[in-house]
Amino acid sequence: MTPLVVVVFPRRAAPATHADLRVCVDASPSYAGIMSLAKKLLHTRYRVNDLERTVKFYRIVLGLEEVNRHKSPRGSELVFLKAPASEEQIEICCFPNSGQVHVQPDLTHLAFSVNSLDEFGRHLARLGLKFSDGPTTTSSGTLFAFIDAPEGYEIELIQEPGPGTGN
Repeated sequence: MTPLVVVVFPRRAAPATHADLRVCVDASPSYAGIMSLAKKLLHTRYRVNDLERTVKFYRIVLGLEEVNRHKSPRGSELVFLKAPASEEQIEICCFPNSGQVHVQPDLTHLAFSVNSLDEFGRHLARLGLKFSDGPTTTSSGTLFAFIDAPEGYEIELIQEPGPGTGN
């Protein structure tokens, strides 16, 4: 049996370079043959300054379910959320030792399917909120709009055309 060679890189601020990643494969020619390719997206992580405010937003505004909460070995407070019809989770992370979170505009966003943007807009209004952009209709009849999460991350809401959607 061929031994598995694992190359561990120290944590650093700079992203890995192509040369860094080649070391993983070059260290053992057989490693690529036994390595599994990514099979499934499990979660996406968003780091925030105010964990409870953010979790409340995702639960009340979007209706997500909290599925797990714990502290990581390095001290990060983690909360995992999911939408009712999804397997993938969103990891909300608060780690003050890493400094303040400053979200750049248009850096990233999450997108959720909704039955009706009109109905969702009324839900937002009851909460004293509104869409930050849209609703907009695409040439295919899909409607989309955006709201902003507390830390500034964008949330896209998509209503696909079909029976019962008004499109």
